[in-house]
Amino acid sequence: MKFNARKITYIAMFIVLNIVLTRIGSIRINIGGVEFSRIGFGGFPTIFAGIVMGPVAGGIVGAVGDLIGYWINPMGAYMPHFTLTAALDGIIPALVIRIFKSEQPALWQLFLAIATTQIITSIILVPYFLYTLFGLPLVYKMTTAAIVQAFNVPIYTVFTNVLLKRVNIRSFEKIKEAL
Repeated sequence: MKFNARKITYIAMFIVLNIVLTRIGSIRINIGGVEFSRIGFGGFPTIFAGIVMGPVAGGIVGAVGDLIGYWINPMGAYMPHFTLTAALDGIIPALVIRIFKSEQPALWQLFLAIATTQIITSIILVPYFLYTLFGLPLVYKMTTAAIVQAFNVPIYTVFTNVLLKRVNIRSFEKIKEAL
């Protein structure tokens, strides 16, 4: 895989957006010193990067954004489990979109890709890791995550659809081909 200056710049831009929206632009609900729920749009840059630039770029945005975000604003001990789920936030939607093999994904395809990602990472994996690592009740965490994602998934889908229509997709297509 070859990286040129344009690809690195786009990836860096998405990483910065991920960090700012996750660490600064989110509402956190803590219970017992552990983050119980986070409401925000921090996952959107990772998902968007994966959809427009491919699974490798999406995975890099998620993982590096999580690592740098942790170093800037740690919230407890570092847990690689959450870096994995952040990387999967960029990898899964790109793989789901690739199944359809369409140049411009339809709204329902974007919804399916984003919903699949959020169900796997935010509703299943993160609550499971919080349960195994900190003993947070699995049912409550999964329920709150499902409620948050019931709002996030449609919002992420609409944002992605609007941006894909308004941004010059050709430049992202060239980047994706080179990845």
